[in-house]
Amino acid sequence: MDETGVLGLIEELSILLEDSKPVFGKNNLRQVDITAAFEIMDEIRDTFPGEFAQARQIVRERQSLLDDAEAESSRLIEDARSQAITIASEQEIVRIAQQQADTIMADARELERQTRAGAEDYADEVFGHVEQSLDTLITSVRRCRDRLNNQGIGR
Repeated sequence: MDETGVLGLIEELSILLEDSKPVFGKNNLRQVDITAAFEIMDEIRDTFPGEFAQARQIVRERQSLLDDAEAESSRLIEDARSQAITIASEQEIVRIAQQQADTIMADARELERQTRAGAEDYADEVFGHVEQSLDTLITSVRRCRDRLNNQGIGR
């Protein structure tokens, strides 16, 4: 799917409506190729689920990365603690192991923060795109309804 998926289709629908010929004697009525209009609307319906699914998949993948990083950091911390217990008599080694565990945990938390922020930014971008697409579609529908309602006044 291209970058302008739904927006491009809505623009295509707007052009179809704007380029349609007026009904003889009634400028506010248009002759529209209904098949072309329905095809565009079907493409819009088909595009939305794909964009939502793509956003959900990316969030799931990012969450999986976060879970893996957290499990790895927990494993590393546990390994460091286990090693520290076996050589507890040597205070310097215990201190170094704790520092390494803290560093690993801090790195894992930073990776988690960055990954979560990236996932949230991407999801926000996708939802912003969807929201913009819906706004454009609603505007087009209102414009068509206004034209339809304006035609009814002159009857």
